[in-house]
Amino acid sequence: MKKKLPDRQRQAVTLSRQELIKSEPLQDNRLLPLLIQPTVENLNLLGWAKSNLDVIESKLLQHGGILFRNFKVNGVADFEQFIKDVSGTVLEYRERSSPRSLVSGSIYTSTDYPATQSIFLHNENSYQHTWPLKIFFFCITPAQQGGETWIADVRKIFQHIDPKIRERFEQKKVMYIRNFGERFGLPWQTVFQTNNKEEVEEYCHIHGIDFEWKDGNRLRTRQVRQAVMKHPQTGEDIWFNHAAFFHVSTLEPMIRDVLLSEFPEEELPNNSYYGDGSPIEVSVLDQIREAYRKETVIFPWQQRDILMLDNMLVAHGRAPFIGTRKVVVGMSEPYSYCGKNNNI
Repeated sequence: MKKKLPDRQRQAVTLSRQELIKSEPLQDNRLLPLLIQPTVENLNLLGWAKSNLDVIESKLLQHGGILFRNFKVNGVADFEQFIKDVSGTVLEYRERSSPRSLVSGSIYTSTDYPATQSIFLHNENSYQHTWPLKIFFFCITPAQQGGETWIADVRKIFQHIDPKIRERFEQKKVMYIRNFGERFGLPWQTVFQTNNKEEVEEYCHIHGIDFEWKDGNRLRTRQVRQAVMKHPQTGEDIWFNHAAFFHVSTLEPMIRDVLLSEFPEEELPNNSYYGDGSPIEVSVLDQIREAYRKETVIFPWQQRDILMLDNMLVAHGRAPFIGTRKVVVGMSEPYSYCGKNNNI
């Protein structure tokens, strides 16, 4: 008589949320960015992220930025959906300061500057009345050489800057003067996404921007914004402004010399001053730029990488590059100058 064999039905294998991924700082001596990678093949980022929103949020506040690598991501559509899943509505790029092309939905090319140019570190839209709390980058095609997206923790940048300089900026704030024309920089029609002057004027009134129309259909704006803030969730002091980014002395020497030979200072496409209109000393700007340099983190892009940044904790920039490079960007969670959430 044959013995009945025990029932050996296949047992379901369940991996815990922790076992599906591994996380560690990308660089041994830096908290920024946190690298999160799957431990199993073809793990879909969208599915994993929906089940781990609390982990993503807490790690982002701790590290300032998260690099998601080696997940399954099916192109720009998945990238945009990832932003919606973890952070809500993807924002339109308004009151622009750099050329970008729309890719699809509310996803844009990162910046359409020539490959030979670097882009100085900055927090996205910190010169505006309202800015995104989060910004995301998706690498479709890494450059053959260079093209890294530089990042830097502005909590640490704040600490590097002389307390007397910080106090001066806290008291005076920063003034940004911008001139919009046809010869250099962006035309006002592109910046404000309209050809209607009345719509531009209404936008300026609402967002605390002084403006004047110049000869030749040119526009000049002037706005005073914060230089130092406290992060709305962590309460940490942060260096949050475009003071160095917009200042003419930060431009690459060849570009700076061309602009200064073409325009008087008050006609430059962008420039920054103390909030009372007085010039920012060169020695001060040198110290600020050095603080950014000390905290700059550089890593090479890999295809399908997604970099998620807390835009108020981390500044970003770009290295020059060789070859084809395609990195797209999306932004979310509008936050206003008065410190309250505000729908755009």
